[in-house]
Amino acid sequence: MAWLTYAGSLVGLGLDVLCLFVLAGWLYRRRSAAPEMTLVLTALNIGLFAAVAAIGSGDFPTGIGFGLFGLLSLVRLRSAAFTLKDMAYTFSALVLALVNGLPERSLPLVLALDAVVLLAMWLVDDTRLSPPTRVMRMTLDRAVVDPAEVRAEVTARLGSAPRAVAVESVDYVRETTVVSVRREIDEEPIADTRLEDLETLHEGAGRG
Repeated sequence: MAWLTYAGSLVGLGLDVLCLFVLAGWLYRRRSAAPEMTLVLTALNIGLFAAVAAIGSGDFPTGIGFGLFGLLSLVRLRSAAFTLKDMAYTFSALVLALVNGLPERSLPLVLALDAVVLLAMWLVDDTRLSPPTRVMRMTLDRAVVDPAEVRAEVTARLGSAPRAVAVESVDYVRETTVVSVRREIDEEPIADTRLEDLETLHEGAGRG
């Protein structure tokens, strides 16, 4: 009956909002993170729930469902402020929306799946045990291939030792070396800055 479908959707919406509050309002906020991510998690979760609920409550062709997931595959966080952990929380928000939005599912099963997702994020996210890090791309004004020398050069530029350094390319013609650097950051929230995929620091040839 129609009213049963509507009631099931309302129950699912309530569970989804509760899970989203736990995920974005508590678990995610335990860590130093981009302020925009709360909006991103909420928009993706509620939007996907609404789409799944609408598709599940009517007679929709199978192609619409495939088109929905094809659209989701285009979602990409293009900012250095967004890390792999942010992507993990984004994926969890999408999973919770699917679990709670699909119609005619056993309520105990839905509750169990919600609990599994949230519990997994709580257990695996070790943010409080290790300092947060960020990745940046640095262009050195020297052609360096020795890993130890590259690390020493990066340390001198940053003023502190990085967690990891990887050489991406070496240009002997221009005498430059492009490296990917993972460094620890302060616990302060990330400023609302608009950056491309990775921060780029270019040290000019005239700088020592």
